Amino acid sequence: MYVIIYDFGTSSLKTCLFDIDQEIRLLTSSTGSYGLYFSDDGGAEQDTEEWWAALCSTTHDLFAKSDVKPEQIEGLAFCAQMQGTVLVDKDANAVRRPMNYLDQKGFKEYKECMGRGIIKVSGCSLYKLARNLIVNYAGSTSAKDPVWKYKWVENNEPEVYKKIYKWLDISDYLVARCTGRIIRTADTAFATFLYDTRKGREGWNKGLLKMYKVNPEHMPEIIDSTDLVGGLTQKAANDLGLVEGIPVFGGGGDTTFVNIGAGCTRPGDTHIYVGTSGWVSTYLDYQTVDINAMITGVLSAKHGYFNYYAELETAGKCFEWVMDHLALDEVGIYLEQKNVTDDVESKYTSLYDYLSDEVSKVPPGANGVIFTPWMHGNRCPFEDSNAAGMFFNIKIENGKRDMIRAVLEGICYHLRWLLEAQETKVKTSETIRFVGGGALSSVTCQMLADITGRTIETVNNTQEVGAIGTALVVAAGIKGVDVLQLAQQLVKTNHIYIPNPGNKDIYERNYKVFKKLYKTNASNFRQLNQ
Repeated sequence: MYVIIYDFGTSSLKTCLFDIDQEIRLLTSSTGSYGLYFSDDGGAEQDTEEWWAALCSTTHDLFAKSDVKPEQIEGLAFCAQMQGTVLVDKDANAVRRPMNYLDQKGFKEYKECMGRGIIKVSGCSLYKLARNLIVNYAGSTSAKDPVWKYKWVENNEPEVYKKIYKWLDISDYLVARCTGRIIRTADTAFATFLYDTRKGREGWNKGLLKMYKVNPEHMPEIIDSTDLVGGLTQKAANDLGLVEGIPVFGGGGDTTFVNIGAGCTRPGDTHIYVGTSGWVSTYLDYQTVDINAMITGVLSAKHGYFNYYAELETAGKCFEWVMDHLALDEVGIYLEQKNVTDDVESKYTSLYDYLSDEVSKVPPGANGVIFTPWMHGNRCPFEDSNAAGMFFNIKIENGKRDMIRAVLEGICYHLRWLLEAQETKVKTSETIRFVGGGALSSVTCQMLADITGRTIETVNNTQEVGAIGTALVVAAGIKGVDVLQLAQQLVKTNHIYIPNPGNKDIYERNYKVFKKLYKTNASNFRQLNQ
C-alpha cells in the first residue's frame, strides 16, 4: 500500500512516500520551504501560494526519485503545525495571509477579553476560564491562541472580515484545496478552545462562541482525523501530478499524530519531541488540565484518547539560531579559528551532526554556562510573551563550544521542567520515546537521559515521526483496523540511552539555577520587551 503524507512544519514541508504492509517503510521524501514573515506588531504570517508551490514541487519530486507511479497511490493526508488561522471564502480561497501559531498581534484583544474580571487565574478572568474548563478542560491563556487572531482581523481589517466564509487551520485549508470540501478536523477545532469535548456533546459549543463573540456561521463542519474527506479534484491532481479521485483523509495537527508515529499508544506512554518547537506529551484515555502550568489534554487521532501536552515554543529553533550566529560566518564554519574543510564535510552528514560531535568535547554543565530557550516568549510552565533567550554566567575562559553545548542543555532543562510539571497531574512513563530532528544526535539523546534521569528510546525515521503516525492513520482507515494496535506492531525502537549517574550532580546544580532565571528576570524581560 502506497500513501503520501505531507508534513507541514513551521517553515518547511517534508513530503513522504510510504509503503505499508508488514512494516512501514519510507521509500523516499522531498523537502520544500516557505517563508515565515514577522512584523513589529507581533505578527507571524505565511503565504498560501508558497505552501502550494512547495506541495506541488515536492510531490513531483517523489516520482522522479522512485519507481512508484501516481496511479498506485491509495491515499494521502496532511500533518501540519497547529493553531494557525486561515480565513477563507466560499471557494476555499484565503482572504488574507494566514497567521502562524507564533502570531501574537491579538494581544490587545486577548487582554480586553480575558484580562477583565475581579477574580483572575493566571491573569485571566476566572469566570471565562471556568466556563471553558467545564466544556473542554482547556482555556485561552495566551495572546497566541487562534481566537485572538480571528478577533484581531474583525477589529482591524473589517473589509477582510466581511469576506470570511469559514475559519480553518492549516491542515484543513490544504484538505479543502485538494478536495473542494471545507471542513475542520476535531483536533484543530479543539485547538481553538471553542470545541466541546464532553461525551455526547462533541462539536462547536454555542455558549463559548457567544462568550468570545465569534460568528457561528464561520465555524465549519467537523469530522474526525481518520475520516475520508473525499477524492482529489482534477485541478489539484493536475497541479500535483497525481490522479483525480485519490482518497484524501482528514489528517490534522502535528501533535495529533506524533505519539502514534512514536509508538506511544498505550495510556501512560510519554514521548518528547524536538523539532522547530518542542513538547512533552503523555497519552491518556481521559482528559485533564493544569491551567496554572498551561497544560491540557488535546484530542488524539482516535476518539476517546488525549495527548496531555506541554509545549516549548522554540526548541530546535534555538539550535538553528546558534548554528547561524555562533557557528557560521561569511567565510564558513568557525569553531577553532580555522576553516572547516572538505574533510569535515565528507565525515559528517549535516552541520547539526558536526556540532553535536564538537559539543561532546565539552564536559556536562557547559563549564558553567546556562542558556534559556525562550527565544519567542514562552507558554509552559509559565506564560510570558516577553520572556527571551539568554546566556548566563559567561566567563573569560568560556568559548563557542561551551555556548553551543549550553543551548542543547538549556533545551533539555526546559523539557525536564515540562516533564515535572506533567507529573503533578499525571503519571509519566519511566522510559520515554524521544523523536523529532533533535533525536538524530546521540549526544543530545544521552544529554536528555542524564538531565531527566529517564531511559530514552529512539525510533527509525525520527524526523518523519508525525508523517509516520499520519500514514498509519491512513493505512488503518483503508484496512479497517485499529490504528493504536497497528502502531504498536509496526513502530520499533532502534537505540536506548541510560542515564549516566556520574553526570547527575552537575546537571542538578545547573538545573536549579536554570529554573530561577525566569523568576529573577521576569521584570527585566517586561521592561525591555513589553
